[in-house]
Parts: sequence; structure tokens; C-alpha cells
Amino acid sequence: MSTVSQRTALTPRQLTRTAERLSFLYLERCTVHRDSNAITAQDAEGSTHIPSATIGTLLLGPGTRITHQAMSLLAETGAAVCWVGERGVRYYASGRALSRSSALAEAQARQWANPRTRLAVAREMYCTRFPDEDPTGLTRQELLGREGRRVKDCYRTQAARTGVPWHGRRYVPGDFTAGDTVNQAVTAAAQCMYGIAHAVVTSLGCSPALGFIHSGHELSFVLDIADLYKTEIAIPLAFEIAADHNGDTDIGGRTRRALRDRIHQTALLDRCVNDIKHLLLPPNTLDDPASSDRDSVTLHSDGERHVAAGINHDGPDDYTQVTW
Repeated sequence: MSTVSQRTALTPRQLTRTAERLSFLYLERCTVHRDSNAITAQDAEGSTHIPSATIGTLLLGPGTRITHQAMSLLAETGAAVCWVGERGVRYYASGRALSRSSALAEAQARQWANPRTRLAVAREMYCTRFPDEDPTGLTRQELLGREGRRVKDCYRTQAARTGVPWHGRRYVPGDFTAGDTVNQAVTAAAQCMYGIAHAVVTSLGCSPALGFIHSGHELSFVLDIADLYKTEIAIPLAFEIAADHNGDTDIGGRTRRALRDRIHQTALLDRCVNDIKHLLLPPNTLDDPASSDRDSVTLHSDGERHVAAGINHDGPDDYTQVTW
């Protein structure tokens, strides 16, 4: 019986920085294994070696199998792993976040916990969606009202552009076929956007539950992020699919495949990462590659100060230091 390698695990400071890695690597219909310090992707065409230290997040699509040794190596080298649908349009599960730093998670919690900053982030999200408007000073109810009007306008605009009749949004939870063709396409596109957003939010180490617009659900922040691209990408594509369905009953499948290609063409995954950082992190840290890559452990002290960890703070007579 083979034994697990006894090689010493890499320390955090030996790992490749997040900024120097591939943001996302997508694999499908292959077996992922390990060969020394590389992972291998083997399919009918052969085997491809991928240096594990260069991977930020590995997206495992349909038809993939991954070995225990491959997962062990990815964990050692600090890569995140997500099990997804085709091109990431569905999110199923994940293993660890991409970043060892808690900077984004703490920034999200800090912005969410204060009603003023929570509203400020909600306004910034509105700006991201509709850059031609200034939401400064708007209340939450006013934001919701304006967002509702803009989405209605988007539906009408896309209906006029594609010639697809539009009689309003109709969706019955659990009954995909209850809506007409265009409503089915809109629903499928929205679900795909939720999958994309969930994969990115999880890989960055943020909390899917702490939303700034949505609330009370385990995926509130995921819904917030997915909505950033609803009127720009999801709704227009759904109307295009509905206009060109030619009697095809697999509207959901056609929409998912089309959105998969659109996501790839627009590099939406990378854009989603940048938007989340812009929304949560202080402006003066966005250009600092170490801001979300920091690999240090500190302790909370008084006055919002942080002091070194690994040290006994009782005094110099019993000084103890731990090397992380």
C-alpha cells in the first residue's frame, strides 16, 4: 500500500502571492491528479501538467474527478477549489478561500455592521450598476424604487430591441416552466449569475450571508453581487435567447450555455473580483498588492490597536515567542 509523502508542508511565507497567480483555472471532463509539485489534468487527449503554485482558484466543471493527493497539494500551495457547472455558471461546493488574509472578510463585516457604511456600500453598488446616476443622499427606499424603475426600463428596452413580447416578470419558485419563454430565459440567466457570484465570493473568503441590499438569507451578499451585472449581461442575453429559440424547449440549457460563453468573453470572473474589492476595501489599499495578500496573525488590543501574536503579553519575565 502506498504511503502519503512525508515532505514538509510549505509555510505561508513560501507560497506564491495571490496577485502573481492565475485568478481562475477552469477544468472539465478530466481526472485531476498529482505529479510531484504539479497537478495533472488527464483526458482523452493526454495529460497536462499545471504548476500548483500558479493557481488562484481551481474551478472543477462537469465530468471532473480529483484525487486525494491532488487536493492535498492544492491545500499546501494555498489554492482555492470550487465545484461548479459549465464555465462556472452554477456553484456547488468549495474548499478553503483563496486568500489567507482576513482583510476582505473583516472589511465586509465592518462595512455591514455600521448602518451608515452599509448604506454607503449600497449606494456604491447602485453607482456600479447605473453609472449615469448619482445616488448620493438617497434613502434605502429611494434606492429600491430607482432600482426597480431601472430594471423595468431594461426589460422594456430589451423587448423593443429583440421584438420579444414582454408582459412582466413571472417566476414561480420550484416551477421553472410556469413562465413564458422569455421569463424562463431570465430565470436561467439569473441562476447562472448567482453561481458565478457565489464562486467568487467564496474564493475571496467573504461571507455570502452579509448583504448590503439583500438581507436575511445565507446568500444575501451573493445576490447583491450577482445583481451588479443583471441589466448589463443577464437580461439582454435572456431576451436574445428568447428571440431566437425557434421552438426549442430547452430554454434553460441554451441560456446557460450562451451565458457561459458571454462570461468567458467579458472576463466577468476577474471583473467580479475587482468590484468586490472596490466595494469593501478602503480606496488607499486597492493598489497595494499586499492589502489582501497579507499573511500575518495579530491580536486585538485596546483602542482598535493590533499587537503581535505569538508573544506572551504578560511581561518580559515570561517572554514566549512563536514563529508562524
